[in-house]
Amino acid sequence: MPHRIVFSDIDGTLLNPERNLSEATISEIKRIKDTVPVILISSRMPAAMIHLQEELEIQDQPIICYNGGLILINQKPVHSTYIEPNIIESLSTFNKDQKVHISLYYEDEWYVPEMDFWAKREENNTKVTPTIKPIQEVIKEWNTQNKGAHKIMCMGEETDIDQIVSFLEDNYNQDLHLYRSKPTYLEIAHKAISKLTAIEILISTHFEIPISDAVAFGDNYNDIAMLKAVGMGVAVANAKPEVLQIADTITASGKEDGVAEYIKKNIG
Repeated sequence: MPHRIVFSDIDGTLLNPERNLSEATISEIKRIKDTVPVILISSRMPAAMIHLQEELEIQDQPIICYNGGLILINQKPVHSTYIEPNIIESLSTFNKDQKVHISLYYEDEWYVPEMDFWAKREENNTKVTPTIKPIQEVIKEWNTQNKGAHKIMCMGEETDIDQIVSFLEDNYNQDLHLYRSKPTYLEIAHKAISKLTAIEILISTHFEIPISDAVAFGDNYNDIAMLKAVGMGVAVANAKPEVLQIADTITASGKEDGVAEYIKKNIG
């Protein structure tokens, strides 16, 4: 089966234990990048992905951000789907005691109510610094500017996140995708999008490559649909059990350069 295009998740899949790109990963992607497009696909914001593109020397390629909510080609949005401000308002009201940290993202804008433990942790993980602004101010501005959230990130104690999940499932099940990346993290995206919908848009409009010729790498629940749909869905060894079960093949863990290992053996 030809591997004519590569899509790779970032966190848990592509990065080493220090959350950086290893020399092996950089070397293997640089080796194939001129003949096989390599597309980064993540729940991250653009600024947290572009520096990785630069290290890999693939900044001429599109990126898929926010689990498919935003697609950029030449750093310009070509597809954008966001969560309406009224849903953010409802979530904020439910979280009025502020037990859960809520981060709001639109394109390269990242807003936090304060630089608490959670904001500092994400800043360290993504190498991006947020803007401190009360949620109500963000909602007010977005209402006047016809904007919304490409992603909402809720971070807090597991029992508090459980309550947020129950609230959103009861009230917005038809509007939102909920991704529990870990017990203390909840990523919220628009129901209409996924990593797979973004891949389908790119390969039909920009690359004109059949999805059967694509290989994708992932580790988490939000990677399942894309791994099942592409010609070769590759799970890293540290992936969730449900991801390992549906993958076409399994490579070494993300921390052991699993993506690089697969590319070296199977591409070029």
